[in-house]
Amino acid sequence: MFKNIRQLTPFSAVLLAIAFIMSISQSTMTTTYPILMASFHVDASTVQWLTTGFMVAMTLVMPLSPWLLDNILLKPLLNGIVTVFVIGTAIAMLTPSFAGIIVGRLLEGIAVGALFPTFQSVIIENTAKSDRGITMGVVGLVMGSALAVGPIISGIVLQYVSWRALFGLFLVTLIVLIVSLQPLIENTHTIHHSKFDWVSAITLIGFGGLLYSLSTISNTKLTITWWLIVIISVALLVVFVIRQISHQQPFLNLSVFKYRGFAPAMILTGLSYSGLITATVLMPLFYQRVFHITPLWSGLLMVPAAVVLSQLNPRAGYLLTRIGLKNLVYIGMVMMIIGYFLLNQLGTQSWFIGLVAAILLEGGNAFIMMPAVTAANNVLPKELVSHGTAVITTMRQVIGAGSVVIVGILVTHFSQIVAIGVALSRTSGWFIFVPVIGILLAMRLPHTKN
Repeated sequence: MFKNIRQLTPFSAVLLAIAFIMSISQSTMTTTYPILMASFHVDASTVQWLTTGFMVAMTLVMPLSPWLLDNILLKPLLNGIVTVFVIGTAIAMLTPSFAGIIVGRLLEGIAVGALFPTFQSVIIENTAKSDRGITMGVVGLVMGSALAVGPIISGIVLQYVSWRALFGLFLVTLIVLIVSLQPLIENTHTIHHSKFDWVSAITLIGFGGLLYSLSTISNTKLTITWWLIVIISVALLVVFVIRQISHQQPFLNLSVFKYRGFAPAMILTGLSYSGLITATVLMPLFYQRVFHITPLWSGLLMVPAAVVLSQLNPRAGYLLTRIGLKNLVYIGMVMMIIGYFLLNQLGTQSWFIGLVAAILLEGGNAFIMMPAVTAANNVLPKELVSHGTAVITTMRQVIGAGSVVIVGILVTHFSQIVAIGVALSRTSGWFIFVPVIGILLAMRLPHTKN
């Protein structure tokens, strides 16, 4: 891992370090679900909004990242992003109510949503196409490993101290990091000033409306109000797309879809991310609710999957130039199918089965997500890289957030009629359809090396 990181420029390494710390928080709450459910008397469909709300906030901000890059120098932009994250973390740490944690997580999500496409765009722009595969493999360590490490860290912390210490840990670490690395932050992106399009910004609320509607399907009737939210949300997104196409300086330049290979690669990143995020949600529930394993050991049992993910990400970037995206997708999706199948058929038999399944799900992600991001951006001219990255990260989060919502819905539904172990196994079985769709999509990819 460290050998690959040394290949980055000092500034890219700074971006990587900050993104690593901030992105860990994306999954760190999953291990705390049982504790928070008992402490605040909320059910599974409510507590999962600590993850879903975070991801919705990310999704709302991601389309704005090209505008932020073009209008704010990187150093003040990065410092502002970290400040928002620190404020949100402090609120979540100190609040006496569950609603306060939600507010804090939303602010954290806004910050991470601004950071992810920004740091990926900057790294891609400053890397030659021939080196992007390996470089983005290193970025995959941040996107994947940090997500997998979250439950591990939270499990260790929860074994000895309160859940509030989790937020305190990220708060202190990030403040020390951003202050100490100030001399290394560079303004490498060219500024192109443009007016802020408030109409486009407001229409992005449609993403949140759709995800909210999806999350309430299991515990509410499909009332007129529910349908109104869905219709208004879809209408807002249609207006957003039309405005991006017609606006001279759009938030998102949707001409990226005109480049062959961009769209399928974008969808594949979302499907692979679904496997990763569902693993980090399902496995702590299997370990703690079925096998009654402590939060500490629940987190530690995620270590092998995180290690495998970390090792495979750079290697997958290297293989991208050797065997091409299509073959990598086949490998990754087959691993995910086997992982879900094991959880569905044998998940309640042994915690070791869960450990193997988590390795397969997270390892499969390594062969797909960052190689697909690299392949998608390689077909774009440099001036569209930031827009392509924003589109990819936005759609990836939509699919990921939707996956978390569906996990909550299925687990809540099945647990009302069967034991929790059977409910988790059945939920895993439904997710086999995700990698199957990925394989069907990969069949449409050209047999080329990227």
